[in-house]
Amino acid sequence: MTRPRPLPVDPLAEAKRQWLAHGWTDAADGMAVVTSVMRAQQLLLARVDAALKPFALSFARFEVLRLLAFSRAGRLPLSSVVARLQVHPTTVTSTAERLVRDGLIAREPHPHDGRAALLALTDAGRELVERATRALNSEVFADPGMSRDDAAELVAIVARLRKDAGDFADPRPQPDAL
Repeated sequence: MTRPRPLPVDPLAEAKRQWLAHGWTDAADGMAVVTSVMRAQQLLLARVDAALKPFALSFARFEVLRLLAFSRAGRLPLSSVVARLQVHPTTVTSTAERLVRDGLIAREPHPHDGRAALLALTDAGRELVERATRALNSEVFADPGMSRDDAAELVAIVARLRKDAGDFADPRPQPDAL
């Protein structure tokens, strides 16, 4: 993937300068945080998309396949996929329909709930997600574009932001093994 030529000025720094110049001092740092995170997400997603393109997978489709591959039996209730991926049920349903159409997952009746469906990984889906995972690991995840220390610090900062926003709670302490 070719890299675009860098801009001569950081547009986000210029945006912050404009916020300050317009008297929005109390909001300038927050605007810089939000726009910086959103731009970083665009840059990372472009790398992910490039790595997944040979597999005809979007990141959403990859996430569903990877989640099913991580499960013990290669199948999960649709509601569990929605909860674990933290996306709207309509999005998961639409993604699942495309994966079913492509023969990468199958929709099965839930054994205990007649209203629910299970999503089950097919052999073709398992093979594809393993190849796609190897590509993502080597092309993106092994070198996300920052040092290990910066990556750890960024993950910790974003985790605090997510936790404070109610995205997750600390797990309950587990009792010591006997």
